[in-house]
Amino acid sequence: MRIKLSEERRRDLIAAIRGWYDEQLEEDIGDLKARLILDFFVKSLGPQIYNQAVKDAAGFVQDKLIDLEGELYEVEDPEGRGK
Repeated sequence: MRIKLSEERRRDLIAAIRGWYDEQLEEDIGDLKARLILDFFVKSLGPQIYNQAVKDAAGFVQDKLIDLEGELYEVEDPEGRGK
């Protein structure tokens, strides 16, 4: 699976990268340099972050399903006494 960003998201992230460079490093970089930096990080870090998020979400859902089972099941009376 390849991580894809919408054009709007890419524009926002490129602007954020340019702003960070300006604020932190007092260096004005252009859109091309910011785009290359964004592409590098999406390619290098994106899959690991995505996979960790999927793993975390799966664990969360599994915990909720276990809790749901405990909350919904009624204790059964094998002798049918109805207590």
